Amino acid sequence: MKDADEYQKRVEECVSFFHDTAPFSPDLIVQLGTGLGDFGNRVTSERSLPYSQIPHFPQSTVDSHSGNLIFGHLNGKKIAVLQGRFHHYEGYSTREVAFPIRVLSLLGAKTFLLTNAAGGLNPLYPPGTIMVLRDHLNFLGENPLRGPNIENWGPRFPDLSTPYSPKLIKTALDSASHCKIKNVVSGVYVCIPGPSLETPAETRWLRSCGADAVGMSSVPEIIVAIHAGMDVLGLSVISNVNDPDNFEPIILEDIIATTKAMGPKLERLLVEIIGRI
Repeated sequence: MKDADEYQKRVEECVSFFHDTAPFSPDLIVQLGTGLGDFGNRVTSERSLPYSQIPHFPQSTVDSHSGNLIFGHLNGKKIAVLQGRFHHYEGYSTREVAFPIRVLSLLGAKTFLLTNAAGGLNPLYPPGTIMVLRDHLNFLGENPLRGPNIENWGPRFPDLSTPYSPKLIKTALDSASHCKIKNVVSGVYVCIPGPSLETPAETRWLRSCGADAVGMSSVPEIIVAIHAGMDVLGLSVISNVNDPDNFEPIILEDIIATTKAMGPKLERLLVEIIGRI
């Protein structure tokens, strides 16, 4: 397929670019979601590149995603930090959304830590809760592995029986306890296309499907990371709780404000987790 061949070519050209310009091959990737980009300041940076300067990288159109790739060190680890992501609702295919993860996996990264902001569905998880992902539902209607499989990148039918590393989940929960960070739970994340937010009926249905939080990101990148053989940990900051029987308007500015307020706690947690890996 022509499109698949072109995609492979773009990936390989981007990998070649980093072989020439990156200061090292990263051990792990950290992807930062809405309102959570300040974690990059914790990293001892060796090279920072705007996405616009990286061959074939998509460009973020969301104001709360700054759009930089930082190569640096933290707690003795060589890490690549993605300040911001891309979304299916911006008009990208899921394969394009996951492009950075595919490229960085081919540079040798073995661990993928991602964060996002999510709307709460479980009434027991109030705003400000950090949810460690233990499973997910992909309701995007598209899979980034659709099309010809490249065997050197991963298997045709990757196993998702344990999409999130049990060892990393334990590390995250132990780290939260050690740092005395409260309201850290585990749960199921559901990804929907967006950009329109959920109706009360949709919220009720998503709850009935077993989801604890809902968002519009992350699952394409997670699938590609698993396909590439990486260990994955996901952290969602619960920004609001949707009660279908007492529905309140969902305001994006409020979501960003909540996640920014939680930023320092999430940063402390990430630093501790990375130190334990």
